[in-house]
Amino acid sequence: MANPVSKPISPQAGDVLVVIDVQNCFLPEGSLAVSEGDRIIPPLNHAIEIFEKRNLPIFFSRDWHPPDHCSFREQGGPWPSHGVQDTEGARFSPHLKVPKVATIISKGTETEKEEYSALYGRDAMGNTLYQHLRKFGIRRIFVGGLATDYCVLNTVRDVLKEGYEVYVLTDAIRAVDANKGDGERSLREMAGKGAKTITTEGIGQ
Repeated sequence: MANPVSKPISPQAGDVLVVIDVQNCFLPEGSLAVSEGDRIIPPLNHAIEIFEKRNLPIFFSRDWHPPDHCSFREQGGPWPSHGVQDTEGARFSPHLKVPKVATIISKGTETEKEEYSALYGRDAMGNTLYQHLRKFGIRRIFVGGLATDYCVLNTVRDVLKEGYEVYVLTDAIRAVDANKGDGERSLREMAGKGAKTITTEGIGQ
């Protein structure tokens, strides 16, 4: 595995956890199901619990598309309808722990705009994830969620460009693998750009 971290890391001030798109539509039986997508929930909950205990910021991104979003096949896009605003498919998994103090970041909210990266998605007040990172003085970002080869990859690309230190939680991601091996190629790309890899068990209590 590329750029693995060999020693446990203890989250501290300046760290943030970003959970990408753990929505019903991407889980088994969902409209755009990611294979084994549900298996990332226990390790994510473990990481969430640690960050919550330490009063560190946690963000949950979600696809929050209008019904006629450009990415849908009905509109000529590549994907089946998913993440449609205010539908059951767009809701977070009921098994995912979402603390009340967490911030929800919505992306892909405009009909004609695709948005894989969570960095410029917005909260209910219109603030972007990027603005929150700057406000909190974040230095290190821990990332998990769905899917490795799309929204995780693009989020990691963007935050690395902004100079953040990034840790990808390898037991808390899964890939679409529309083309066989996309997930592994995405991991290699993220590592090649400077991201480090760690499991949630490597996050110290």
